[in-house]
Amino acid sequence: MQKTATSAVRKILVVGGNGFIGSAVCKAALARGIQVTSVSSSGRPYRTAKGHSPAWTSNVDWQKGDALHPQSFANLFSEVDGVVHTIGTLIEDGLYKTPLKQGNIPALFRTLFQSAVGGSGNPLERKVGENPTSYEALNRDSALRVCDAFMSSSSGLDRGRTHNSPRPFVYLSAEDIGRPVIPARYIETKREAERGIEQMMHDHPDFRGVYIRPSLVYHAHHRPLTTPAAVLLDISAAIHKKMPQSLPTPSSVLRSLGSISSTAPTADNLGSSFESMANALSIPPIHVDHVADAICVALDSGNDVRGVVGVQRMRELLGWSDDRSARDLTGA
Repeated sequence: MQKTATSAVRKILVVGGNGFIGSAVCKAALARGIQVTSVSSSGRPYRTAKGHSPAWTSNVDWQKGDALHPQSFANLFSEVDGVVHTIGTLIEDGLYKTPLKQGNIPALFRTLFQSAVGGSGNPLERKVGENPTSYEALNRDSALRVCDAFMSSSSGLDRGRTHNSPRPFVYLSAEDIGRPVIPARYIETKREAERGIEQMMHDHPDFRGVYIRPSLVYHAHHRPLTTPAAVLLDISAAIHKKMPQSLPTPSSVLRSLGSISSTAPTADNLGSSFESMANALSIPPIHVDHVADAICVALDSGNDVRGVVGVQRMRELLGWSDDRSARDLTGA
């Protein structure tokens, strides 16, 4: 595990801190003695599915702001040692979030089906910026604009105020595990955001980009429907890991099918949907609290975490042993 003796991180800004993963980041940071400010469209504290706010939420500075117009909270950037961007959408209209939180299986399947058959329209035919809930707006543009505003704030920063240099911009991305159920534009806009942030960071040694790529993120209570899937995927990943390389596995068969398919790779080398399905079978799921803990480790510049951080790298940052698997699904 990469860890400094004393963290240089004193205060962070979490964009989307009242969401599923954003709230876990806020909670984990507070547990480390880090001051936390959250910005969201509502400005309201995080609430559970039952409508109550846990005790720790009283220690977060909840602010209202528009991530697509970060000038609305530009005054906050010079005060923090790092920014965590957790805003995004798996399906463009965002209607999946309520049934997922409530454990409403029929409503969730209806939403996924409508997305898979194009019930919400083809995002490739839309003009960028036309829909504020589109993949382009939420997954890509909001991150690029917040990152640009964060980097611009350095001009007025007191260099002696922060020892956490280079200052990190942590972007919540994703592993490619959802296609074809989840439209390709979901993961494509995530990769476009990563590439855009990295280009902005070029020739700016005072900043570093970190791109967190979780697989299926689960929580037994906050997202009850994710746990059964997480158990099955964790078992699948464990079996794939133990299988001799000389023997074919479901994921290797899918990758072979993908290599002979006619689908051309995207600009981000995502490959075909077969590759995405193979990833889902071979990359273990991860608990939301573990994602948050890995982000907190990555925030500390003493650990020098940069670039893409996949599930295996997150496990390394947390000091996990290689054999830790399905038991964490019930004990985390």
